[in-house]
Amino acid sequence: MRIAPQIMLSDEDRTKLLRWSRGRSTPARLVLRANIILDAAQGLRNEDIAKERQIDRTVVGRWRRRFAQAGLAGIEKDLPRGGRRPVARQAVTAKIIEWTTQRQPGNATHWSCRTLGRELGVSRCMISRVWQAHGLKPHLTRTFKLSSDRNFAEKLVDVVGLYLNPPEHALVLSCDEKSQIQALDRTQPSLPLKKGRCGTMTHDYKRHGTTTLFAALELTEGKLIGTCMQRHRHQEWIKFLELIDQQTAADLDLHLIADNYATHKHPRIKRWLQRHPRFHMHFIPTSSSWLNLVERWFRDITDKRIRRGAFHSVEQLITAIDDYIAAHNAQPRAFTWTAKAENIMEKIRRARNALDKMQSA
Repeated sequence: MRIAPQIMLSDEDRTKLLRWSRGRSTPARLVLRANIILDAAQGLRNEDIAKERQIDRTVVGRWRRRFAQAGLAGIEKDLPRGGRRPVARQAVTAKIIEWTTQRQPGNATHWSCRTLGRELGVSRCMISRVWQAHGLKPHLTRTFKLSSDRNFAEKLVDVVGLYLNPPEHALVLSCDEKSQIQALDRTQPSLPLKKGRCGTMTHDYKRHGTTTLFAALELTEGKLIGTCMQRHRHQEWIKFLELIDQQTAADLDLHLIADNYATHKHPRIKRWLQRHPRFHMHFIPTSSSWLNLVERWFRDITDKRIRRGAFHSVEQLITAIDDYIAAHNAQPRAFTWTAKAENIMEKIRRARNALDKMQSA
């Protein structure tokens, strides 16, 4: 009588199997295999697991055996299968890759499976298989922007130093404005979420005005100082600095991280800062908004409260923003910066070298 191998899991293996079994983006076959191993680790027999998972007993035995032999690697990837080699695909793979990466269609910006297939005289399925095997996705692009700031390295080290090693007896605040937030109302009521259907909203909208959110994210606890104003000139920035002055302990120095918007460097702002010596400004490099952590918080409020909201007036929009800030401050969550300045500089150097090669080609 054949005896199924006993499954013993380490804490690390169990954690990974649980993550696979619950992952929403995990392939279904891997979810099934992870559940089989978790059931087997509880001492269940193959027959019981097969009945519970509504699969054949041989399937349970196969993945139980492979895990016992090779661990997680034995179930994560399928073993090579038999069959005839794809001779036809191998003959045109190099040509498909060369055309995809080095040439451009005459009347479009990029190839599709069908257009490249017609051009090379092969099926769209073959084009798709070659692209998938080599990680080619002509329909996708990623945006980027390299800073041209002459003092990029100096500013980068300054800001990252504040994130990783904040000064004692001081608060570090990441500050910025989210301007032109529109109070948009949909032309028809949205349909609610229901089983089998996502929520809906009309593509068109009515504009009811705009507001600007001034925000300062305190990095240690994650609390936010914020207010909405109609405009974002230097006058409003001074009012916001005064609000920060009022809502922070008077015996602490304040290190403010901000972008290079002209309002932040206005002569009146400089005179105000001279009269308030506990304020210290730190400017990020140009075209480097990713270095300002409050932008991460702006993404949250946009995704969770603004983008899909319907507002009948600017006042209603401001109320929604204030309520979101109050809820955030009731249970604040700090954003932790982990990237070191030297690692960022290395990435920037590689990006510049790649860009220089493209420009010289």
